[in-house]
Amino acid sequence: MNSKLNKQILALAIPNILTNLSVPLLSSVDTAVVGHLDEAYYLGAIAIGSMIFNFIYWAFGFLRMGTTGLTSQAVGKGDNNEVALNLFRPALIAIAFGIILISLQFIIAEFSFSIISASPEVEQFAREYFYIRIFAAPATLLIYVFHGWFLGMQNAKYPLILLVTVNILNLVFNIVFIFQFGMKSEGVAYGTVLAQYSGLLIAIILFIKKYNSQLKYFSINSILEFSKLKQFYQVNSNIFIRTLALLFVLSFFTAESAKYGDNILAANTILMQMWIIISYAVDGFAFAAESLVGKLIGANDKARLKQTIKYLFVWGTGIGLVFTIIYSFTGELIINVFTSNKVIINIALSFVGWTIISQMINSISFIWDGIYIGATKTKAMRNSMLLSAFAVFLPAYFLTKDVLGNHSLWFALTLFMIVRAVTLTIVAKKNIL
Repeated sequence: MNSKLNKQILALAIPNILTNLSVPLLSSVDTAVVGHLDEAYYLGAIAIGSMIFNFIYWAFGFLRMGTTGLTSQAVGKGDNNEVALNLFRPALIAIAFGIILISLQFIIAEFSFSIISASPEVEQFAREYFYIRIFAAPATLLIYVFHGWFLGMQNAKYPLILLVTVNILNLVFNIVFIFQFGMKSEGVAYGTVLAQYSGLLIAIILFIKKYNSQLKYFSINSILEFSKLKQFYQVNSNIFIRTLALLFVLSFFTAESAKYGDNILAANTILMQMWIIISYAVDGFAFAAESLVGKLIGANDKARLKQTIKYLFVWGTGIGLVFTIIYSFTGELIINVFTSNKVIINIALSFVGWTIISQMINSISFIWDGIYIGATKTKAMRNSMLLSAFAVFLPAYFLTKDVLGNHSLWFALTLFMIVRAVTLTIVAKKNIL
């Protein structure tokens, strides 16, 4: 094997893995903190509230992903002016959308809760959570931009510093608000808001420390150049649609879980945390793929591109196998960490097998995502996601729910990931290789 290439991949992937794992691990601590409160509906409220914000913020995931792909390609071409503008363009867009989200908070809330079926207690606390956390919108979106730009610059260290610090602050704030001030789900919301604005300050400090020279390229006329805005739109509109479809699937999963009752919702929330952890781990290599693939395409180095993709899959699927083994032996122990409620524990154990078998399947899709983003071949990603979500996931659920119950949700989700992996593999030769 090419040791130099492996070192390059690992130099980007390891900090990204640590960065990504900090997100679900620390949010899992949040879930565990709330899960040990006296009522299950607090955990349900966090699940519903987080689902709404996942839909909102993940819809703007293009601010990170598109920024990484376009920046890394500019780095590969040696275009320093465009490297800088690939930070300034999405930053202005992030600020604008953050303000819009705050302005439309009441409309967003009413629409969201009108389509979610939850108990009155869950909805009450979820609303409280939403109206607090929405004020973090500008900071959250700007952090996405900085994160993506740092990765595009082949710098995985700064995202590590940024996101780990944000998540630790989030955890500390949440624990203080809940245990020191006696708050419930609203304490988690306040903690998130404070952590996000702290993170934005950290991102700005990191940028000034190393990339202050990029400020000389700031130009409103250059930022608003039509041809570049068109490219930005084409790349990111496909990511936007793709992300909305993914969020629809995950949000539908949570909303349907709520229909089975608060205990099923709580159990599925815990299992989904376990399911998502693998995505953050493998995404370390997916993020490395975004940086390396984009740079190699920018430099037009096809031979090294193929070799890099091969190595990325070896590492990514290896991580998937490791998590399959870990969950096989420690699934019950992990569930007990999340909650002490015996009813919820027993329910979760009934469905944990789906989480175990999904790890290898999911890793293939996640690596392909990183490759397609780095190549800015986002139309193929969009089409694969739409097919998997609406032609596979929904029919699989509705055709089996009367027979399988909650198992049908996990079956449909697993089939959804299989089809994504297969379709992205099939069209890769035409789009990437």
